[in-house]
Amino acid sequence: MKTNAFLRAIRNGEPQIGLWISLSNNYAADVVATAGYDWALLDMEHSPNEVGIVLGQMQAFSAVDTTTIARPMWNDPVLVKRLMDIGAQSLLFPMIQSVEEAQLAVSATRYPPEGIRGVSATQRGNQFGRVSDYFDRVHDETCVLVQIETMHALEQVEAIAAVDGVDGVFFGPADLSADMGKLGQTSDAQLWEHISNAAKRVQAIGKPAGTLVMDAEKGARLLNDGFSFVACGSDLGLLARGADKLLADVRKGIAS
Repeated sequence: MKTNAFLRAIRNGEPQIGLWISLSNNYAADVVATAGYDWALLDMEHSPNEVGIVLGQMQAFSAVDTTTIARPMWNDPVLVKRLMDIGAQSLLFPMIQSVEEAQLAVSATRYPPEGIRGVSATQRGNQFGRVSDYFDRVHDETCVLVQIETMHALEQVEAIAAVDGVDGVFFGPADLSADMGKLGQTSDAQLWEHISNAAKRVQAIGKPAGTLVMDAEKGARLLNDGFSFVACGSDLGLLARGADKLLADVRKGIAS
């Protein structure tokens, strides 16, 4: 069974640079797969991604060392089961609000008696039955990340992070800013003070912290400040901003 390099890295304190994947297309995933990011988030929550498309994206990344992390649209054990059956070893669970919700997320990734994941003996996750030690190793190679997106969840962050089986805590600036009454203000100083303080509390109990920004300088600073995994941009953003800049540059160069 393939070792989960991302999980090993965040446990060893090695900074992991990520890219958000929202274009919902295996060919688009192919374009960025060989760029060399440590991890890539395959988003199902805020993109028109379905399980079959995620499979194609995972296949695009299968030839490189980048670890794919699937984000289901909700903390749904049925969806988690399907994602793991197609080979997802790392998952980011959105909008975790309590210890109980974190426990449900972990349980969805574990076979009985430790959890509630349904058993399929022949699926892509175990190379269609060819991985003889899959049932022995799958729990150890599965990374469970929980996403904190409200002030209510921030207040409980240590208890949520301490849940057995939670491997890391991801802070969502967009939803946190909205919950603070500062919708869209993802660079707000007060927002990042809350995130930074919560991240320190998580790190103090030995759990890695991560987040998403859309700025290389900010991403590097967070990784230098102790964050373990930071996505520093998205394929969607790169395409949109690149298209805007190209058009603007050409218009600027046209003689009036």
